[in-house]
Amino acid sequence: MIGARNAAECLRTFRTTLVDVVLVDGAAPSETLWEVAALAREFPSTPFVAIVPLRAADAPTVARCIALEFVDIIVEGVDDGAARELISRHFFSARFAAALDEPPSKLAFATDVQRNTWRRIVAHTGRAVRTEELAAGLGVTREHLSRRFAANGAPNLKRVIDLVRLIAAAELAKNPGYDIRDVSSVLGFASSSHLSSTAQRVVGTKPGSLSALRTVDLIERFAHGRGRSRS
Repeated sequence: MIGARNAAECLRTFRTTLVDVVLVDGAAPSETLWEVAALAREFPSTPFVAIVPLRAADAPTVARCIALEFVDIIVEGVDDGAARELISRHFFSARFAAALDEPPSKLAFATDVQRNTWRRIVAHTGRAVRTEELAAGLGVTREHLSRRFAANGAPNLKRVIDLVRLIAAAELAKNPGYDIRDVSSVLGFASSSHLSSTAQRVVGTKPGSLSALRTVDLIERFAHGRGRSRS
């Protein structure tokens, strides 16, 4: 989460960090504020939230934020006690986790180990996660988790981690403000070439095509023989 101070700083943060929400202080509208607010249209996957006193004089500010498709307006002094809850439900990571909470049926995850591991992977919102970390969270060894996860013909663990990373990459790639280099940086790929090779290997597509694919499309491609690897 970042509190937006100026557009240049906001852009730098977007291009290096997965941003959950942008908070804009609307108490004193200025040219700088509207430069930041305008980025809401460049990054629609990231929620923009304005905090305003909601005086009569604030009506034009509220109207402009609505026109820019801000997801919420927090009233200063009224919503203070509930502000965190009101804002956190809009977080990119929260919406990503909620959308993928139930493993897709095509992945054929039938066991608690598979389902719990899936949710732990999803909780990283497309950023890298090591199998050792997942195993430690479940109280088992890496080798044990890898075997149990891929039991009965299910996809193997490393491939599923990559799949979730590509689902996040596809979502971010739909934002006009991101190019593939930005997406690879935000999600912690070593380079745009690394993202490219992962996309080709796991879902059989070039990274430039990710923005046109839905999550269901990626899972469909993955399910057609791309869920297993040698390690």
